Amino acid sequence: MALQRKIIIGISIGDPNGIGIEVILKTFEDKKMYDFFTPIVFGSLKIMSFQKKHFNLNTEITILKDIKKPKTNQLNIINVLDQDYNVKFGKVSKKAGEISLKSLEASTKALIQNNISALVTAPINKSNIQTERFNYNGHTEYFNDKLEGDSLMLMVSRKFKVGLLTEHINIKEINSYFSSSLIEKKVRIIEESLKKDFGISSPSIAVLSLNPHVGDNGIIGDQDKEILIPTIKKINKKGVLAFGPYSADSFFGTKKYLEFDAVLAIYHDQGLIPFKLVSFGKGVNFTAGLNKIRTSPDHGTGYDIAGKGIANKESFIEALLLARKILIRRSKKRI
Repeated sequence: MALQRKIIIGISIGDPNGIGIEVILKTFEDKKMYDFFTPIVFGSLKIMSFQKKHFNLNTEITILKDIKKPKTNQLNIINVLDQDYNVKFGKVSKKAGEISLKSLEASTKALIQNNISALVTAPINKSNIQTERFNYNGHTEYFNDKLEGDSLMLMVSRKFKVGLLTEHINIKEINSYFSSSLIEKKVRIIEESLKKDFGISSPSIAVLSLNPHVGDNGIIGDQDKEILIPTIKKINKKGVLAFGPYSADSFFGTKKYLEFDAVLAIYHDQGLIPFKLVSFGKGVNFTAGLNKIRTSPDHGTGYDIAGKGIANKESFIEALLLARKILIRRSKKRI
């Protein structure tokens, strides 16, 4: 399979009141993107046209009636709405959440049915999207339910990768999830993804501690000593290069993360704060461990800058490129 092969990439629009559509339109205003992607956006031609005019962009968009016959040099739009919607930049609305869910459901269906090769999701608002059909804390949990495999949020940049033991949960619940079985499972997913999706034959993985200073010999907490350290030893006996536990402050402060292929953080902010300090605007959220490929930019809905025309497209482009690279690498392994 040639590296120059185009892929059919599906795109969900996220919250229409945020910056998702803006970065999509900005990305495909550059005609060079069509050398690598045939994009299919699951959204609304009217909303896309409105935002194209609002931001004074020259992106060529077209309505797509047959998903199997997309135009190869335009931004294909599949309408998922049966009614009009007036965009209100920066505003939280239940209707916007309904639109983002319709886009997500339609694009996920296309991914499952192999009508698209991979999916890039624009940011959603986790509160206004909640319904009986979407009762999840985020995209990662949603795709874990809809696709095959066990998901793991893996933040990827050109400098380092961070996976999460626990994802979008209340911080007071972290300790109840902290178990040897979950640690083993997440390390396994990271190792397999590094091999399969990133071509690293013998990956090394750093594991952070639950408590500050690895518990200071039980003074701060004994979970690291009683659970994490024995689990890492157990993992090592299976031939996995897992190291730690490391105290997060000194680990990132001394840039020790540069010595490893990936890092397993115990909870969301422990991993994502340092990741975004180093890579924000250039990082990608990749849902590892599943049979299908889904990526997303590393930012949220950006309500504070929505409608102003200043949203940066770089992370969205990185999400597209990573999805393509992973797809090509997986395809080569099947040949």
